[in-house]
Amino acid sequence: MRIKLNDNVIKALEDFYCGLGNVFYCIESRNGSFDSFISENVEKITGFTAAEIQNLPESHYSLIFIDDQDLIKKKLAEFESDKKLHTLELTYRISKKNGEIIWLREFLTIDRDPTDQSINSIKRIVLNINEIKNSEMELKKKNDALKELNLSKDKFISIISQDIRSPFTTLLGFSEILLNEPELTEDEKNEYLKYIYDASKSQLDMINCLLDWSRLQTGRIKIEPARLNVKSIISTSITPLTGDAVRKNIDVRIDIPVDLHINADERLIGQVIYHLTSNAIKYTPEGKEIHITSGRFKEGMIEIIVRDEGLGIAEEHHTKLFRIDEKFSLVGTSGEKGSGLGLTLVKEIIDKHNGQIWFYSHIGEGSEFHFTVPEAKNVILVVESNQEIRASFKNSVEKGLPNFEVKFSDNGYQAISHYREFLPTVIITDHDMPLMNGIQLIEAIQKKESNRTIPIIVLAAQITDELTRKYKRLSVDMIFQKPVDYNFLVQSIRESIY
Repeated sequence: MRIKLNDNVIKALEDFYCGLGNVFYCIESRNGSFDSFISENVEKITGFTAAEIQNLPESHYSLIFIDDQDLIKKKLAEFESDKKLHTLELTYRISKKNGEIIWLREFLTIDRDPTDQSINSIKRIVLNINEIKNSEMELKKKNDALKELNLSKDKFISIISQDIRSPFTTLLGFSEILLNEPELTEDEKNEYLKYIYDASKSQLDMINCLLDWSRLQTGRIKIEPARLNVKSIISTSITPLTGDAVRKNIDVRIDIPVDLHINADERLIGQVIYHLTSNAIKYTPEGKEIHITSGRFKEGMIEIIVRDEGLGIAEEHHTKLFRIDEKFSLVGTSGEKGSGLGLTLVKEIIDKHNGQIWFYSHIGEGSEFHFTVPEAKNVILVVESNQEIRASFKNSVEKGLPNFEVKFSDNGYQAISHYREFLPTVIITDHDMPLMNGIQLIEAIQKKESNRTIPIIVLAAQITDELTRKYKRLSVDMIFQKPVDYNFLVQSIRESIY
């Protein structure tokens, strides 16, 4: 039966289908004439107007993405030629006017002449299913990831079950000998006790890594980021490893700029640094060196590198690192053993901080582990009570130094407490302050923080030779006359740091 597209039919179609916003409807009549209707929604969906679509050589089929064209044309040809078929559903991609690729789903109904089975008309409803398709693909991606994770966990449980049992053979065996063999020499007892100690330590390391990894996976460990000085957190984290390094005569060299700060959980990032440095010591021969360096990786990220001169990792084992289902561990240069889980935990921690971790390693040439974490903004502590001057400082500094944040203290006493709270990159202080002048403030800071040098800029209403000499004795090189040129001040801040 032939459908005539009069105004009432078009209006009904618009109200029923096209009112949904994601539908444009088309009818083609093959009974000696050609009628079609395309909703104005098509412009919102494709970027092309209804008139532009109708003027294309094959209507909206001309927009089909090149990878889908052959298959769709084949299905349409089969649909029209097979007299038994009356309905067809197609899913394909089209290229919008702006080049974006979107997904459409089309439902076709064919009306054939009952006598000669010729085609009277084909009715089409085309829907924009881009959001649905993207959701489906995202869901499939997540399902695939969950399936892979489940398989990995099953394999992981199998590996861990074996690893948890194995040390107890050593623990029970040597304990039994110590209990039942009274004739053992002191050297033999000490040797057996060392075996028990090493097995127990390795087992405890593995269980701690396993528990921390599990807590991170399930969200039971809450990430609490704070502004941390990179040099300070690295020094603190590797302090427990000093004895291991001394016993192997390994020199751990730290080359970190004092002005680098990260936004990270102190305990968890400390674990990352500890594990990577511990591995470097474990797999480095006596008398060699380990280098820990850091710098800005890209905007908003800090890179930390731990490089050793150790055994290296064979290329065929590279893909096993960081994987929960591929337990991989080497014996250290002095026979040290590891749990094989440390790097798995390290990667989980870095992932939770939205960072990345990678490495380079060759047999006999050592290893180099890199990881990134978010950078914390540099803080400029301004000791100034005048609100107008504060506003000028803030506007000028944040405009000229986008990665800097300005904090204020009203006086020197408040600045001392703020110093420990903010860990500023630069201090700008007025000399002529009530209660405590600039010289007294700097002396107090240097007394409390004798191991840390920080650029300090002094502003004074009057600069005398005597005042300049006093500040120079305190290692303050920048003293500016008030009122100060803020653009020049920003440039001076930049020079003092970089």
